[in-house]
Amino acid sequence: MARRPATFRQADLLRALKAALQAGAAGPGQDRGSNTEEAPAVSVAAPVSVVYGARTIKRVRRTKAAISTLDQQILDVLEEDHPQSVRHVFYRMTNPRLDEPVEKSDRGYRHVQYRVLELRRSGRLPYGWISDATRRGYHTHVYASGADFLRRVNGLYRADLWTNTAYHVEVWVESRSIAGVVEDDCEELAVSLYPAGGFSSATLTYEAVEEVTRRYSNAEWMIFYIGDYDPAGVLIDKAIERELRKHLDAHHKECPNDNFNLTFKRIGISEDQIQLYDLPTKPRKETDRRSRHVTATVEAEAMPARVLRQILREEIEALLPDGALAAAKVAEHEERKAINLAALAMEERAA
Repeated sequence: MARRPATFRQADLLRALKAALQAGAAGPGQDRGSNTEEAPAVSVAAPVSVVYGARTIKRVRRTKAAISTLDQQILDVLEEDHPQSVRHVFYRMTNPRLDEPVEKSDRGYRHVQYRVLELRRSGRLPYGWISDATRRGYHTHVYASGADFLRRVNGLYRADLWTNTAYHVEVWVESRSIAGVVEDDCEELAVSLYPAGGFSSATLTYEAVEEVTRRYSNAEWMIFYIGDYDPAGVLIDKAIERELRKHLDAHHKECPNDNFNLTFKRIGISEDQIQLYDLPTKPRKETDRRSRHVTATVEAEAMPARVLRQILREEIEALLPDGALAAAKVAEHEERKAINLAALAMEERAA
């Protein structure tokens, strides 16, 4: 393809650049030759001056005394109840009745997050008092011997609290942050915990139904749900329940003799709880057209962790026979003694 000839302006610019390069190569004070073509003058527009105005938002730095007060508030909240997620602590720090409250914004959250980190690094705040279920390692466990295996997994043995009941109980939560707060309670009460991660995947709901129908042929399947109260949050639990029922109906068609009765109950966050516990709210996004009845939004982490765990435990324990938890702990103690004896016997045979 023929090369398009340069325009007059482009030719002038190229000659000017060539002359400038030749002048630079000759060096200062040297004769550049009388036959060098003089470059035509090239008009260059003057740079535009940009004027920046003053900042409209003034960032106020906390004094050392204010930071010390905030640090003590964080320690007091976690001393009272732990573990908690950083987001739970943040919402406690937005209480305007505190001596040193933080603003209810991303900037306020980052400040609390930084102070928590500094307190942990200084040794004033035990690392175990903060939960973070969003990041976990994956480990391969190895053992020196069969006896070593028995001793190390001894603590994993759990008696079935639900043997003498008709219930299979699960807890579903919207986020891993909430899961980290209620995980210990779910483990103690021997119930499964599912962090949905927002609108749950089709795989997670399918596998949940597969797990229940594999273990039982008949059960009162009770699910307690905790999630945000916002235009999306009030729809997530309904979507999860719809998917679970769809897979359960498919199972009933394949196994008509099985009998499962699913009850799905949202125990937080509700509109009534916002008023009852005076939870901090945020205005809904004007662009979100979902769930018009939701006028203000509340994250599940805004509920104090102690209160959240108490609500969950009361719901679960109401389904257990009286004394079931205490009886299970006695049975676990005896079974663990027997496992230790088996480990000792293996070591004696190997010696």
